[in-house]
Amino acid sequence: MTTARRMMRGPARWLLPLCGLALLAGIAASASGWLPRPSPYTSAALAPADPDAKLPVPKQHSFSSSSTTHVTGIDIPLQVGLEAHVPAELGDVLAFYRIELAKRGWEEKLGGTEVAADHAQLTFVTPKGPATLKLGRAVNETTVELAQRNTEAAAKANFLPVAGQARLIFGYLVPDMASLAINDQTIKIAGGENHPQTLDLPPGTYSYQLLVSGRPVRSETITVAAGEAWSLSDDKKPSRIY
Repeated sequence: MTTARRMMRGPARWLLPLCGLALLAGIAASASGWLPRPSPYTSAALAPADPDAKLPVPKQHSFSSSSTTHVTGIDIPLQVGLEAHVPAELGDVLAFYRIELAKRGWEEKLGGTEVAADHAQLTFVTPKGPATLKLGRAVNETTVELAQRNTEAAAKANFLPVAGQARLIFGYLVPDMASLAINDQTIKIAGGENHPQTLDLPPGTYSYQLLVSGRPVRSETITVAAGEAWSLSDDKKPSRIY
């Protein structure tokens, strides 16, 4: 059994105010009819490796990796995350997490739940902020992606969008002029800025292009939901940070 712990560092160009980036995204979907519930057998079969851990993982896991996202100048983390592989059926792992997360005061939002035989996506309201759980199947194991976001840290960093909208966060730190073309508008990004710029948009799917000195450096499509915050970068796909 191997346990890996990591702290990733952000790119040196876009969004330098973010450091220690290890971003996990969750997608809300409509509830389905197949919702397995915990059983005494499941509870006994999958036990937490550390009952006091911020994010639980079964001690039967074959791999786990934790991550923490920080914003420069703010002590509390913006997000904590966990990835793991568990040699157990998806229904058993789902039951484990429903039990363990409920113990930590997490409340499952049934309107944001999708459960099928080979995958599951759940959203939660937690004492610190929104959270997401994604389960999948790979090589006879269940894969786990768990992320909890901190509303207090997001507010201090000015990452919270206005009510009913989503926020995009971007910045540029080299001398050249950059620009973001999205939603029939072009936003200029001055070189040398040491703080991120933001744009609030209604929920939906948008195509955008990042340009430096008039030359396109990245073109992507992004789908955002109300209350989310996403970082845009020139060297990676959009990442949800809240």
